[in-house]
Order: sequence, then C-alpha cells, then structure tokens
Amino acid sequence: MGQGLWRVARNQQLQQQSYSGQGYLTREHGRRIAANNAANTSHRKQAQGGIDIYHLLKARKSKEQEGFINLEMLPPELSFTILSYLNATDLCLASCVWQDLANDELLWQGLCKSTWGHCSIYNKNPPLGFSFRKLYMQLDEGSLTFNANPDEGVNYFMSKGILDDSPKEIAKFIFCTRTLNWKKLRIYLDERRDVLDDLVTLHNFRNQFLPNALREFFRHIHAPEERGEYLETLITKFSHRFCACNPDLMRELGLSPDAVYVLCYSLILLSIDLTSPHVKNKMSKREFIRNTRRAAQNISEDFVGHLYDNIYLIGHVAA
Repeated sequence: MGQGLWRVARNQQLQQQSYSGQGYLTREHGRRIAANNAANTSHRKQAQGGIDIYHLLKARKSKEQEGFINLEMLPPELSFTILSYLNATDLCLASCVWQDLANDELLWQGLCKSTWGHCSIYNKNPPLGFSFRKLYMQLDEGSLTFNANPDEGVNYFMSKGILDDSPKEIAKFIFCTRTLNWKKLRIYLDERRDVLDDLVTLHNFRNQFLPNALREFFRHIHAPEERGEYLETLITKFSHRFCACNPDLMRELGLSPDAVYVLCYSLILLSIDLTSPHVKNKMSKREFIRNTRRAAQNISEDFVGHLYDNIYLIGHVAA
C-alpha cells in the first residue's frame, strides 16, 4: 500500500518537472523570437531615421517601470493625440503627472469647442492672461447656471466676455451647445422670441423629407408638452423656414407655408395617435389621407401617403 502511494507521488513529480521543463523551453524560445523581432524592428527604424516607438514601449529597466509608458518619452505629437481623447476631469488628473503636456492650450481649446461649438470670444483677440482651461471652467459654470436659471446663465456668459449681447450670437451659442437643459431652454426661447427667430434661421432643411426635417427641428427646439400659442408659433416658423430652404420643391408640389403648417400639425397628431398606448383604434393610412386632403386640397395623395409611412416606420416627429 505504501509503495503504491510512493509510485503515484513520484510519477506526479516527474510529470510536473517535465511540464516545467517544456514551459521553460517554450518561454525561452519565445524570448529569443521576440528579441530577434525587436532587434530587426530597431535596426529597420534606425535605418529609416525614425523613432523606435516599439523599443520605447517594451524597454523596461525594472518591474516598477512596467505598465503604461511615460508620455514624456513619446514624441509630443503622439502624446497630445493620446491626451486629446480625455475629458476635462481626466485631463486635470493627467496634469498632476504631465503638467506641461496636459495643460497645453490646444487640448483645452479642443475640449471647449467640442462641447460649446460657438462662443463670441472665439472670434476675438484673447485678453491678457487668457487660457482655454480657464474658459472651459467658466463655460461649465455658466451652463450649470443656465440650467438653474436661463437669464442668469446668459448674463454670466456676457459678464465674462464669452457671449456678446446679441440675439444672433446667443442663438448660435444655443444651436452649437448640447449641455443646456431642454426644459429651461424652452422657457427661455418662449420669452426671447428674437433669439428664437435667429435660431430657426440657423437650420438648413434643404432636400430633407418633411417629417425628418421636423424631427431635426424639434431636437434643437423642443416642443411644449401641451398645445398652445407657443407650439403654433414654432410650427409657423418652421413652415416658413422649410419653404425658404426648398423653393423648387414647393413649386413642384404646389405647397405654401400655410399648407406645410397643416401638414406639420397633421404629422404631430398622427404621431400621437400611432405611438400613444391610450389610443386603441389607430388611424389608418386611408383616414389620414382623407383628413389631410380636406384641410389642404392641393396636396398629392401619394405624397400624403409617404408621410404616413414615415411616421408609421420611424416614429414620433416631436419625441
């Protein structure tokens, strides 16, 4: 019994030694291949007069240096490219390690313009002591202020010289910014119709199908939750802008801004009818065509049918 157990233990020990030897040979063979490849790559890079990035990534003097490479060892263009993928929080953390790299003005300028696409200060000569990192903090604070109180937010931007006191400049800022709360923005635009007028003119609906253009419009200028004067104003402004962007199409279809207004209202009502779970008997395509042509008799039946298909397949125009 004891001899049997001894043989089993001895066999396991021999197998482990065999596996260990094979693993050592395999690892040693792998190291030699990697060393040869690194040598060939280094020689090729040196012959071309380039920088051996592979060598920089793989060269480690001790275990403490393993991990992500120090960005200061890379060419500046490559380091800036890596840091450009960070958001503001991560870039601030990176500046604790790579202060000269992470505080570069081009990186913070890219962050500002990717979030706030238009500011009046972009087109001015920067004042003394100006930095895009400081501007980013001001833009972020101003956006938070706007989301609490729109008037105070706009006044903050003006007080810092970020925005000019002009409806067109405010409209461009709103159009190119996605960090503003849409409910607060809707309240602000309802009060500032001059800004709303300039905001509508920034949309280009050329060669767009009517429901798709209406969706794009309501993505920037959110529709109110209930019908009323403000919704009618939005549809009226959209109708005139859509006709101005597509004069040839309007002549071909025989449509006027009033006819487009009727179509837009019909599309909104159809969207509610088809998407609302409370409506049991959904409007059919035939019913939609009949009701729409009663309000606008010059509209083609095929065109109205395509409108119905678009809402049926894609969904609400003002979601």
